[in-house]
Amino acid sequence: MELGRVGVWWSGSWRGADGTPGAAAAELESLGYGALWSSGGMEPGFSDRFGRLLARTEQVPVASGILSIWHATPAQAAAGATGLEATHPGRFLLGLGASHAPIVERLGTPYARPYSRMVSYLDALDDLGPTVAADRRVLAALGPRMLTLAAERAAGAHPYFVPVEHIARARSLMGPGPLLAPELAVVLEPDPVVARAKAREYTTGYLGLTNYAHNLATLGFGDDLEGGGTDRLVDAVVAWGDTAALAQRVRAFHDAGADHVCVQVVADRSDGFPFDAYRQLAPALLAG
Repeated sequence: MELGRVGVWWSGSWRGADGTPGAAAAELESLGYGALWSSGGMEPGFSDRFGRLLARTEQVPVASGILSIWHATPAQAAAGATGLEATHPGRFLLGLGASHAPIVERLGTPYARPYSRMVSYLDALDDLGPTVAADRRVLAALGPRMLTLAAERAAGAHPYFVPVEHIARARSLMGPGPLLAPELAVVLEPDPVVARAKAREYTTGYLGLTNYAHNLATLGFGDDLEGGGTDRLVDAVVAWGDTAALAQRVRAFHDAGADHVCVQVVADRSDGFPFDAYRQLAPALLAG
């Protein structure tokens, strides 16, 4: 599946100005973004949002970033992917993740042995048919074991909330072949005070999740985690600046080993989809 070098990651509403579900997807495809990544949501089962995005577009791949292995059973994931394959052949990529303890425990499910859970989940998918075969799925991998699993049992890895140091480490662990498609949060704002304040609104919640905090600590940011992160950490996990600066950060991810970078504009989701930012960024991000 060809994802291109730059895609879009977004977990909020994809409605257009007219309120039409998935309307943002059609415009992003017309702008030239190579893939559209959307969260699987917090409700149990396989979200229908992926089908809506595919229905509003013509050729661009749509990926789940991610479908939680605690919120959807292997049978539900396989059935959902099979249905999308029937209506939109070759365009859906199943992104799977082990999520986080506070989120999973809201379901009344103990969060235990996430790596073993992922292995068992992949075993079940392998028994359910080719629609969810290894080359049609990626794993939200952070640590060495999950990155290795992503290289061995999936098309590759889709790490989230990571600095460029993680990209280099992931590529070294996975080798040159598997797909490496990280998310990169961006703030289109050149003023450092304004940009960092906006970025810190984004980082604060994620730094409260052990998986992300631990991963950053292993990369040398252990003393930078409090209060939404030091400026050093904020600058490492959120790109900010004008379009040229953001394009440079995307190139840095590619230079470190990423094949495809999923750009997420940091925005207040109550304001709707950030059309203007993605429109401004497209010429700079997609030029090469």
